[in-house]
Amino acid sequence: MSDKLNDILARQPILIFDGECGFCNKSVQFFLRNERKSGKKIHFTSLQSEAGILLREYFEIAPDIESLIFVRDHSAYIKSCAVLRLTAYMKGLWPLMNIFLIIPPFLRNLVYDFIAKRRMKWFGRVEQCALLKKEDQDRFITK
Repeated sequence: MSDKLNDILARQPILIFDGECGFCNKSVQFFLRNERKSGKKIHFTSLQSEAGILLREYFEIAPDIESLIFVRDHSAYIKSCAVLRLTAYMKGLWPLMNIFLIIPPFLRNLVYDFIAKRRMKWFGRVEQCALLKKEDQDRFITK
């Protein structure tokens, strides 16, 4: 394992998202506004970044997968599994969404895939990165 990959994995938990997708970018912004103030902070990188590519290769996730990927405790979760595990880091009632983990993934992913197939049509592509608060900037892995 390379030093670069070790450095990336040391920043877990990590959310890998489609950096070109408007819905994905809005979702990251939503998460940042609604995350718990205490506890471990999530780091972010895009599927298209060097870090995103290295992580997908390490976890043997096909390069054509255009899903959210959540890396925690040296495990990678995709699609609805990633989304539901992410809610545990949010404030309010969001962590209760974990109850849906009892539903088999193939059923949960029907909803995920329905939205994923239409996300570009509904929300478009992102032409530029969102402006981040200074305290959030170091949580994005850009290389």
